[in-house]
Amino acid sequence: MQGKNSPSLSGRLISKNNGPVVAIIPARYAATRFPAKLMQPLGKKTVIRHTYDATLATALFDLVVVATDSEIIYNEIVNHGGNAVMSQKNHESGTDRIAEAAATMNADIIVNVQGDEPFVKRDPLEKLLQQFADPLVRVASLMQVLKDHSQIEDPNYVKVAVDKKMNSLFFSRSVIPYPREKNIPVTYYEHVGVYAFRKRELMDFTRWEITPLEAAEKIECLRFLENGIPLRMVITDYIGVEIDTPADLKRAAGLL
Repeated sequence: MQGKNSPSLSGRLISKNNGPVVAIIPARYAATRFPAKLMQPLGKKTVIRHTYDATLATALFDLVVVATDSEIIYNEIVNHGGNAVMSQKNHESGTDRIAEAAATMNADIIVNVQGDEPFVKRDPLEKLLQQFADPLVRVASLMQVLKDHSQIEDPNYVKVAVDKKMNSLFFSRSVIPYPREKNIPVTYYEHVGVYAFRKRELMDFTRWEITPLEAAEKIECLRFLENGIPLRMVITDYIGVEIDTPADLKRAAGLL
């Protein structure tokens, strides 16, 4: 690991009972749809440096680290004064990659920040971390309201149903809840793949076998539900640009 981070305010934001708060950015080089996307130039920096710098600028974390399988990405971060660690090339998910990096870290709460989202903002991450003031919260994640009917029915949009305390009941690519009674108003939520974990639950995730519902839906957070751990969901109205295609990169450049 290389580089330094400035001290954060994260401990005051959560509670005195929590230890260090770390952001880990999983960064795989060989993306399927857009290879080497994290090393694409976006203005004067690469995509991965924008993500790293924006995460650092939130001042929420005691440490920000990029976990990568690529020496190219590793060098891009450390040569500009940042923190990076090398990880295995073969991981089933970004969660497994950050778990490998977090295993030897002194951390209580770990946030998974996606490497291909260069416009990270403080507000949604701060709200996510505030959930851990409740000692019952083990894992938290973000969601946004879905209003477009075509998106509600699109299996590429993962929907989540929650209880009155905003704990997840189920995640699905199907329409949930199903509006059998047409006269009752229903709010639909899309799961946004930004997670915060207590370290124990993150480590447990990697030791558990893939669960039946997770395998059927191809939604990894169902593994937590099937092992009895609900996710505390937080509504956000800010969703940045996730760079999956060259068109996304062009749109992000326009936003700069």
